[in-house]
Amino acid sequence: MLNRRHVLGFAAGAAGIGLTANVATAAKPTATKQLSARAGGIDPAAFGVRPGAAGDQSEAFGKMLKAASDANQPILLSPGAYIVSGIALPPRVRLSGTAGATRLIHGGGGPFLSAENADHIAFSGLVFDGAKQYLGESVSGLLDLRSVKVLAIDDCQVNDASKNGIALQRTAGRIERCTITGAADAGIWSVDATGLAISANTVGDCANGGILVHRWQIGEDGTMVIGNRITRIGARNGGTGQNGNGINVFRAGGVLIANNIVSDCAFSAIRANSGSNVQITGNSCLRSGETALYAEFTFEGAAIANNVVDGAANGISIVNFNEGGRMATCSGNIVRNLSTTGPYPAEVGGFGIGIGVEADTTVTGNVVENAPQCGMQLGWGPYLRNVVATGNVVRKAGIGIAVSVVDGAGPAIITDNVLQEVLHGAIIGKRWAEPVTVDLAEVGNAGFTHLTVERNRVS
Repeated sequence: MLNRRHVLGFAAGAAGIGLTANVATAAKPTATKQLSARAGGIDPAAFGVRPGAAGDQSEAFGKMLKAASDANQPILLSPGAYIVSGIALPPRVRLSGTAGATRLIHGGGGPFLSAENADHIAFSGLVFDGAKQYLGESVSGLLDLRSVKVLAIDDCQVNDASKNGIALQRTAGRIERCTITGAADAGIWSVDATGLAISANTVGDCANGGILVHRWQIGEDGTMVIGNRITRIGARNGGTGQNGNGINVFRAGGVLIANNIVSDCAFSAIRANSGSNVQITGNSCLRSGETALYAEFTFEGAAIANNVVDGAANGISIVNFNEGGRMATCSGNIVRNLSTTGPYPAEVGGFGIGIGVEADTTVTGNVVENAPQCGMQLGWGPYLRNVVATGNVVRKAGIGIAVSVVDGAGPAIITDNVLQEVLHGAIIGKRWAEPVTVDLAEVGNAGFTHLTVERNRVS
């Protein structure tokens, strides 16, 4: 026999289960109408945002972003194209799509996506297509993000911006695994970063610059630029070095530039202007139009180590003691296949120099080959102080090592270097550009008391 209380209890439980299910089903369309079934995110369709819609979806897109920000919820966009423009991002944005398939296309008429004083902005798996549309005067890039506390741009594409691809001001966070191509200015431009990492990106075919780390005034920055691939950077706006650089540091201190592959830039692969305590290590710099690696103007402290330079007008320059540029180490680099032809008529020391340094600098353990003017140039006129060049190999050069003997030049030590197949002398003293001594590798310092020249091997 069945226990009557068990039967009644089971019936009551079943009724409760059914009631709960009915209440949940009835509540879902109203209480969670705008929430996606996936991960509790915002449902774009609830706002009329749909892939492939023929018209501009900016108004609906903006409402969707605001709702997600207010609810602190993510948004997942389906594959397809979305035409938008003039989107002012709310304080919190977590927007993702299917990499390579979810496309936000600039509808034209002014800015595309911009933010000011945002808490958290995260983009993932999106294509931002500028379509070369006019962006207006009020923004600096296709993605124009200012004063963002936490930024994450991951696995995205940024194409055909009519200004910079990504323009950042006063922003912390990361840009990684992205592809930025076809920008009319630079691929990535950062000013006054507050803790930024730019890593594992591909930047190419940009008209004026690859990755730019700048500040309005000289100061600490600390941006890390690591493991990026940068290629085919032009200098459409001309100049003698402000454009055409794969990686450019300007006034930003404490920047780390490591393990990047930089090729086919109109000027420098890596150029640090007035950036103190910069580290440039382990980079591959191929076919640079001017000086491949540069530390210049008002910097104090530069470590340039273990880089490969193959093809450039000049290899490595650590210069501008006249402007205060000083204090560096240059070690373990390979510099080869230089040219006497640059992107403008040769000035000052000219082109075809392997490594040039001026003040408070050691040059050790480098290998220079095929430097038509000279393997190393130590000092320029009176701008020479406390330079040590030791343990280097110079092969196939016009002059092996040129050193300034102008009145007022400071101490230089040139010892234990190997110099082979140097056409116009192993170690030659110069007054400015003019050779004025016999080969110092044979006779020592020749009476120039600021020089120590010893134990160099010439063959």
